[in-house]
Amino acid sequence: MAPTNAPWSDALSSQGTAVENQCPPAPAGATLYAMEEPQHVIRAAYAESTITVYQAYSPEIGLPAVREGRFPSVWKRDRMTWIKPSFLWMMYRCGWGSKAGQETVLAVEVDRDGFEWALRHACLSSYARGVHPDRATWQRELKRAPARVQWDPERDLRLQPLPYRSLQLGLSGEAVRRYADEWMVAIRDVTPLAHEIHARVSEGDLNSAARLLPQERAYPVEDQHLAHLRG
Repeated sequence: MAPTNAPWSDALSSQGTAVENQCPPAPAGATLYAMEEPQHVIRAAYAESTITVYQAYSPEIGLPAVREGRFPSVWKRDRMTWIKPSFLWMMYRCGWGSKAGQETVLAVEVDRDGFEWALRHACLSSYARGVHPDRATWQRELKRAPARVQWDPERDLRLQPLPYRSLQLGLSGEAVRRYADEWMVAIRDVTPLAHEIHARVSEGDLNSAARLLPQERAYPVEDQHLAHLRG
């Protein structure tokens, strides 16, 4: 079977398109995170000019991407690709790099200007009253948008859902081209890190596992860029 941009286990989006893919960790406890976290905040590891997002692929795609710093030709530009700023949500989706077609976990450093362009041009993947005037308007916006957003429950170290949401950003058309050709700064293989954290979680050493997590914090994006994306 030809490789795709989407991990095999991902669900279909609301329009039938294939879907692929914090704050600094608190001491291990019942939830590991404060219950009063805002519902719709982008949590990510970021630097002055880049933000880290995660994807998981088969070795056929992931390993050449790490070597070359760009996706190989078997990567499908005509498919929607989903990027995830949350490391633990990526672990939930790929099963710590154990799911078929998702054995290689990539940390992709993306230009922040490009990431924010995608947010400005994105549409929610599902209809939301109060955000869209009506369902027909939402459907037209979704069809035109080169990016889409969905908010799924964030995950703790045991991959259990938390009471606040994590951003998933789907790219298609112009956004996929820009992502692959303009926004990528570096690609790292973080599969060994995923396996190490998983091993410590399996041993019950949550404090040690938490110390290995990427240091994610609220991403400083202007409210106007998210107002149309809060469902």
